[in-house]
Amino acid sequence: MKKTIRDIDVSNKKVLVRCDFNVPQDENGNITDKRRILGAIPTIKYLIEHNAKVILCSHLGRPKGEVKKEFSLAPVQKELSKELGIEVKLADDIVGESAKTLTKDMKEGEIVLLENVRFDKREEANDQEFSRELASLAEIYVNDAFGTSHRAHSSTAGVAEFLPAVSGFLIEKEIKFLGEALNNPERPFVSIIGGKKVSDKISVINNLLEKVDTLIIGGGMAYTFFKAKGMNIGNSICEEEKLDLAKQIMQKAEEKNVKLLLPVDIHVAKEYAPNPESKTVKAEQIEDGWEGMDIGPETINLYAEVLKTAKTIMWNGPLGVFEFEKFANRNK
Repeated sequence: MKKTIRDIDVSNKKVLVRCDFNVPQDENGNITDKRRILGAIPTIKYLIEHNAKVILCSHLGRPKGEVKKEFSLAPVQKELSKELGIEVKLADDIVGESAKTLTKDMKEGEIVLLENVRFDKREEANDQEFSRELASLAEIYVNDAFGTSHRAHSSTAGVAEFLPAVSGFLIEKEIKFLGEALNNPERPFVSIIGGKKVSDKISVINNLLEKVDTLIIGGGMAYTFFKAKGMNIGNSICEEEKLDLAKQIMQKAEEKNVKLLLPVDIHVAKEYAPNPESKTVKAEQIEDGWEGMDIGPETINLYAEVLKTAKTIMWNGPLGVFEFEKFANRNK
């Protein structure tokens, strides 16, 4: 088991904690689901109670290396302050003057939240210098961002090369659960894989094909599978360079006698926006000019029936554009 914060002395130390505060918000910037914030609270509270100086960092959305107000962590800072009952200070930058000033003379029990790490284009490039600058703010690194730990970015991987690194309680819990589920699952064992890219999940998918009875595919990656099957996908997201990989996955599933399920109907829209013109079509009837945004009601029913008989379910990634309320829950 990976070392956790219990295995290291954090007293009077500056501790950089990578959290996953990539929370959905409405058009007014109000957080609509705070579960990811609540998931980080036990680790933060432990550090405070053990007299650490806590520096939090996270990404939010896809600002693509640019400072964009709509992707600021300011709403997260307000919610954290409310949940913890103490002030969480928000830096105006990540490794600039504001961050350095706020973290320089921290007292035990104080918390500073750095701005969105993806405001710096070096984050997603896992730039060594950016990793070094992040590490220079602290003495210990704690990774508690389970949902982004598979990405080799500066705040999830690079910084660990420069600081003693341990995991937080959220990652500890997930690793324990995953280990038990994968090593001795009750069957039928069903896994749901969503998200945008096949490339982000290839190692997960390959491992699961050795263990599961049914693999359910959804989210943006479904359209790469559709195109690999020769289907029209309109303007839907697709990794053109991964079509052969998608074919290999489908072939491997067949060889392993794993039932691989793809959506049978799709909620499509004219544009990627909160309230665009939209409709539901059969998966094989996506027209040019339309973009897949979510699974349709027939797919929901199909997947639900499979899940009803499952004894072990492992879910990784969203099956639609949940950031927009219109596509957050099609089974209303």
